[in-house]
Amino acid sequence: MSYTINDFKTAGETLRVNDLRQALYDAGAILMDKVLVNLHGKEHQMRRKVEAKILKPNFFRWYETEVFKKTLDETISPYLTEGKADLVDLAYRILLNLTADFSGIDRLNKSVDETERILIMLRTFGKAATLGQAKGEKDAISNEIKKSLEEFNTEFYKPSKKKRLEYINRFKLGEIKESDVPRDILTELLKNQENLGLSDDIILKETAFYLLAGAFTSIHTLTHAMHELFERIKDPIQENRVMNDPIYLQRCIHESMRLHPSSPTAMRRPTCPFHTNDGTILNKSDTLVIDLMAANRDVSVFGLDAKEHNPDRNLPSGVPPYGLSFGKGMHACIGVNLAAGILPKEDTDPLTHQYGIITLTAKKLLEYGAVPNKKQPGVVDTSTVRNNWSSYPILF
Repeated sequence: MSYTINDFKTAGETLRVNDLRQALYDAGAILMDKVLVNLHGKEHQMRRKVEAKILKPNFFRWYETEVFKKTLDETISPYLTEGKADLVDLAYRILLNLTADFSGIDRLNKSVDETERILIMLRTFGKAATLGQAKGEKDAISNEIKKSLEEFNTEFYKPSKKKRLEYINRFKLGEIKESDVPRDILTELLKNQENLGLSDDIILKETAFYLLAGAFTSIHTLTHAMHELFERIKDPIQENRVMNDPIYLQRCIHESMRLHPSSPTAMRRPTCPFHTNDGTILNKSDTLVIDLMAANRDVSVFGLDAKEHNPDRNLPSGVPPYGLSFGKGMHACIGVNLAAGILPKEDTDPLTHQYGIITLTAKKLLEYGAVPNKKQPGVVDTSTVRNNWSSYPILF
């Protein structure tokens, strides 16, 4: 049996229930089996504790201020010369460097060909996350993912692993300081491989998963956000606010995140009998669907205009502006501060505020004069029931 929750309050409460295990990615087990997002209980707690050593707020702040801005300019620059880009493709390239850095995958050459290879793999890995909602032949898609994972293992994972093991051994021998050891997910997993009981296959998939999770969701988040901004700045007053008030721009991004969660649903399965509010009892074979799209548009929480993009809406206390798009409970997104930044307060200094990479990227694109290409309208991806763009041509 499948049971669906649509309202915001019940959805948030349900996501916090520890007796419900992750079920959204069961169909994509070829890549997703035994990765963090699919773990439950003590195993999940131990893995997350290790990986959280890397994904701390100070890492996000350092990356945003010291690394990402330079990478952003370098990636966008060639497209400015051409005067055009496909926003979906550009987003992949912008976020590739970010995800590779914190997942622990080296790009030895950083050449065009090498970038293309890893981008193809990244797009294929993305099919594992959406396999449950895919409309095509799922066996064929699974085989494609398996082949891509084998190529990723040979071309990127093994060389990156070898390098990190050398650093770890040199540190143990006292040849280098701990600060000289790479700071990324792969390194932490290798350091804790024995304690966590991890096979090399699991570490391979976990590293590939982080490469996917860091970029794949943010790519679509950025494209949706830019579309909403393009619509908003058609009004000169709104254009002035968006272009001159970065805090307001971040609020616009958060509002888009609410309307367009990277996954329209969350799915859970009970580990013991679960009683819903209406008295229905769900067992281990049943599926609990949390409709995030509907919950994020609950008029009792977000107002009668809940389906509209309104960054000035008044929210009840404790309700984040992006709704439930980053989840709640044990499976809440570990990288929320990196993608969405810190929620501003009344006394927040715009000059030192952490905005998140989506807001920073949107700000840069608008500063470079990005506008939709009216001769080539964006195309919605019809290969999945998820509401994403497969192409979104823009001009500079």
